[in-house]
Amino acid sequence: MTDTGRRERKKARTRRALDEAALRLFLEHGYDHVTVARIADEADVSVATLFAHVPDGKEALIFDDGTERREGVVAAVRDRAPGEEVLTALHRFFASRGPFAAQLPPELERKRALIVNTPALRGYARRLWIACEVPLAEAIAEAGGLDATDPSVRALARFVLEIPDLTGADPDPLAALATVFGHLARGWPANT
Repeated sequence: MTDTGRRERKKARTRRALDEAALRLFLEHGYDHVTVARIADEADVSVATLFAHVPDGKEALIFDDGTERREGVVAAVRDRAPGEEVLTALHRFFASRGPFAAQLPPELERKRALIVNTPALRGYARRLWIACEVPLAEAIAEAGGLDATDPSVRALARFVLEIPDLTGADPDPLAALATVFGHLARGWPANT
C-alpha cells in the first residue's frame, strides 16, 4: 500500500467522522446550538483539522462539495430523452431531490428537515446550486444551439438554480416546484 492511498483513506474516514458527528449534534441540539469546537471534539479531531477538511465551516459538514449536484443537473439536460424539453428534464431532476423527494429513509428525512428549517443550511445549499450556473448554462446552450453567454441562457440557468431555495420550504414543495416550472415553461421557447 502506498502512503498516498493510506493518507486518502484516513482523510475520508476523518471527513466521514466529522459529517456524522455534525449531523448527530445538529439533530440533537439544533444547528445554532452546536459549535465547531464541539463537532471537532465529538469527532476526536482538532478544530484546525476540522477546518482543513471543511474550510467553509460547519454548514459544509452537511453537504458534499457540490460535484454530484453540478454533474446531476448538467446530466439532466444532456442525457434527457430524445424530444424531451430541457425544462421538463430539469423539473424531473429536481422533483427527485432534497425537499421534493417523495420517499426518503427516516435518517434522510430528518436531515432534509434540518436543512429546510435551518436558514444557514438553506443558504449554503443555495450557494452550492448557484455554483452550477456556468455548466448548466453551457448544457442549456448546447441543447438549444445557443451561445452560453447569451443573457437569456444565463438567466434561465440562474433562475432554475434558484428554484430549490424558492420552493423547498413551501408547505407543499412538489406543488410549488410544479407551479414555478409551469410558469417558466410558458415563458421559455419549447424548442430548446
